[in-house]
Amino acid sequence: MAAATKLQAFWNHPAGPKTIHFWAPTFKWGISIANIADFSKPPEKISYPQQLAVTCTGIVWSRYSMVITPKNWNLFSVNVAMAGTGLYQLSRKIKDDYFSESETEAAVAKE
Repeated sequence: MAAATKLQAFWNHPAGPKTIHFWAPTFKWGISIANIADFSKPPEKISYPQQLAVTCTGIVWSRYSMVITPKNWNLFSVNVAMAGTGLYQLSRKIKDDYFSESETEAAVAKE
């Protein structure tokens, strides 16, 4: 009986599955999943503007999701994931661009 009550509460919640406030963040998970799939992509293929947008969106909307009523935990969690995956991708790109030796520099150093 308790499970049915919890399911009914979830179903009727102001940010539940009968509202856009549930479905928009649910589909937004696709962006985070795609970013996770791109972890295997070579760093030189990562886009600074794209990852900055993903990161900033995640940070801004994570904060927003905590100040609205009712609190939307689905929105919060997807945006934390977006910020986290964006920051990770940016760190990979920055490390590759500024802190790793290129093949040419490595070849010159060996001579």
